[in-house]
Amino acid sequence: MRFSWTGLILAPLLVPLVFSAAMLSSLQASSPALLFLILLVPSCAVSYGTTIFLFLPSLFVLSAWRPMTGLRVCLLGLVLGAAVFLPLTWMAWSSSGPDSGPPTESFLAFFLRWAADPMTAMYPPAGLVTAGLYWWLGTWRRDRAAPSLPSPR
Repeated sequence: MRFSWTGLILAPLLVPLVFSAAMLSSLQASSPALLFLILLVPSCAVSYGTTIFLFLPSLFVLSAWRPMTGLRVCLLGLVLGAAVFLPLTWMAWSSSGPDSGPPTESFLAFFLRWAADPMTAMYPPAGLVTAGLYWWLGTWRRDRAAPSLPSPR
């Protein structure tokens, strides 16, 4: 699969925008623009970081072995979306103690408690949507730029 700058810039932005807008609509805030930015910045950091450091290298390696289809790219995004939950949980656990100090419970107990949270379910679909959008932006741009050939008679 060919690299797409448009896909890299736009695909990881959709899910943080939707997430921030959804959270903003459920919270009553005195300054909604500030709350929107407070939610958007860390979610963009996670989304762009995952795309740049996990998704694109994985896509490069897999595309060297097999031709990538939209389904394979979306499945890769789904798996990586689920996998990114582990390091984020590790970071939260490491600062879960009193006064953000060392944790008082084991990582397994903390992980099981966090995995039961309904917000955990957003990671795999977020990876799937980001990967699917990256694929669509990359193929849409390439298909649009390809000249059409005259039909043979």
